[in-house]
Amino acid sequence: MFSVHRTRYSLGLFLLLLVLALPLQAQVLPLEQKNTISADWQVYDAGSGDLTPYVASMHTGYAAVHQWVSVAPTQPFLIDFTAKKELCLFLNNQLIFVADSASAYTLDLATYSRQIKPVNGRYLLSVWHPSEQPNVLTFRNRVRVVGTSEQEKAGSFSIRLREYVNQNAFIVFMLLIGLIYGALKTNFPSDFQGVFGMRSFLQTKSPEESVLTKPLSTWSSVLFILAFSLSLALLIAAIHTNVQHVRLFNRLFPVSEADITTKILFYTFLIFAVILLKYLFLKVMGFIFGLEQIVKLQFGEFLRSLLFLGLFLPVVMLLYLALNNLVPDTILTVSSLAVFLVLVITIIRVFATVNKKTSVINLHLFSYLCATEVIPLAIMLKFIVFNF
Repeated sequence: MFSVHRTRYSLGLFLLLLVLALPLQAQVLPLEQKNTISADWQVYDAGSGDLTPYVASMHTGYAAVHQWVSVAPTQPFLIDFTAKKELCLFLNNQLIFVADSASAYTLDLATYSRQIKPVNGRYLLSVWHPSEQPNVLTFRNRVRVVGTSEQEKAGSFSIRLREYVNQNAFIVFMLLIGLIYGALKTNFPSDFQGVFGMRSFLQTKSPEESVLTKPLSTWSSVLFILAFSLSLALLIAAIHTNVQHVRLFNRLFPVSEADITTKILFYTFLIFAVILLKYLFLKVMGFIFGLEQIVKLQFGEFLRSLLFLGLFLPVVMLLYLALNNLVPDTILTVSSLAVFLVLVITIIRVFATVNKKTSVINLHLFSYLCATEVIPLAIMLKFIVFNF
């Protein structure tokens, strides 16, 4: 009898201890993550004298943006970011970095933290620019893949300290591009063959009477320009989305990272408008130089070459989406080279086509082509390809 009471007492005591232990376990707080940069940026409020949470839509005009970070000096703390010239980084108000040009940079905060004393175990990372508010949305942890020995212990998984990029928008727009090209080939077969046929592209016949000599003159010309604009916009948006390697187009098209679909539509409209403005620009310059008779010829060859070469841009974008995580530098080089070739080959073909009608050795005509083709080309290459 005594044994039964003792057993019941022991069981009751065990249940009581279990109930008391459950609330204590629920109150355990997670350890603070070290060597990880977050989206919790702050700005200095002059009224209260404290740091307040940074909201991009509300806090405009702040030259400095701050974030408290925890650093383990024995481990690397690599961050990737895009900086404009003269952007500065401070750690506990000590200068650790100054951008000498507009480019993408990688910095190891752990290296600098060893020489700086923490404040309550943390460091204040400050981003400051002398003339404008810094774009802190580009700051991300660099992709960190576990070593081979660690992978054997943890299985086939790898640790990646980066945000997930939803690629559904890219897939949808790629399907839309395919539908536009399919509609062009089905409903305008002669125009499609005239623009994308290799024999037509290599022919010496002048495109002066082509459907592309007047933009917006037919539905086919509108769809051709729209498909090219959407293809180039899709590539630009894909490059922008992965902020670790935003060196291409980042100065020419500074748009928020928040909405991929909005960026693609914005770029499409911008590229479409630039092509139309090119036609108006040639009209004005042709009138000034007294060369109106070659404007149709020049714009027709410009647009035909641009559209034909733009057919390969979706392929470059697919390479970017598939291989950028593995070989980002190689994909960046391929993207830059693709843009370079599209622009340069287009201008070379314009010169060759105009030369068949009137010799470009003529100083007056050569000056006109330099003003309408060479100078815009140099500006685009400067901002898009060679300035990162």
